[in-house]
Amino acid sequence: MRAEQLTEPCAEHGEGPVWDAAAGALRWVDMMRGDVLTLTPAGRVERQHVSQVAAAVRPRAGGGLVVATERGFVLLDDAGQPGPVRAAFTDRRCRMNDGGTDRQGRFLCGSMAYDMTTPCGALYRLDPGGGVAVVLEQVTISNGIAWSPGGDQMYYIDSATQRVDVFDYLTNDGSLARRRPLIEISPDLGMPDGLALDAGGGVWVALWRGSAVHRYGPDGRIEAVVDLPASQVTACTFGGPDLDELYITTSRLDLPAGDQPAAGSLFRVSPGVRGLPVTPFALSPGWRSP
Repeated sequence: MRAEQLTEPCAEHGEGPVWDAAAGALRWVDMMRGDVLTLTPAGRVERQHVSQVAAAVRPRAGGGLVVATERGFVLLDDAGQPGPVRAAFTDRRCRMNDGGTDRQGRFLCGSMAYDMTTPCGALYRLDPGGGVAVVLEQVTISNGIAWSPGGDQMYYIDSATQRVDVFDYLTNDGSLARRRPLIEISPDLGMPDGLALDAGGGVWVALWRGSAVHRYGPDGRIEAVVDLPASQVTACTFGGPDLDELYITTSRLDLPAGDQPAAGSLFRVSPGVRGLPVTPFALSPGWRSP
């Protein structure tokens, strides 16, 4: 399969796409510019500056968004106005990277070292009531995260491992157990970045410097390939009213001027399978003060 280019190169480092079903729109981030981007139903790209870094975004139940910033989280209301902020960590060697919501509506987001080699990152959980907890430590580049339909398994990428791992996910408290490797990815294919699951159990992995997204089956073998005209493929998500379109973000970070003219654009492909719906962040009416 070959992806279709939907937009002009509108992001320096496009990341973290998510389908906002309530708005009928796709959202993603231009991470290092600190902006949330929205592809409206009319096909326009709208941009909102949020912070120095906008690492990941998810819709909120009842309207608005939750955004992971450089070292914490911020809530936006349905008019885009910023609200409560939560700090997650203070280590200036690290920044937030990718994230997602579990089936209970908790927002998990992981961090990474700016130098991409120091294992100072962690995976954090923002609970609906405003509490922040560490659920995984000693991470180098925290990246793709998704949950099985029942929510009791979590798929996860620490890019430095060249793997997709699976955890048992304890739905009552959002803790992790029994980590094991699911997919081993050769460095020759690129570095695993973001991921998405389809309803048939396939795992779609964006490959940084691999110019592709791969679908892996339950046995870890490649079953489909989506080619892109940009090497730095960052993430993917299912969207559209029927969740039958795969949206793919790309980056032109550190590319020479004129190289890979489509890099930084948003792409789309119809892969012949449907994705799983995203659970909005379940903001509690009893959100606690910091």
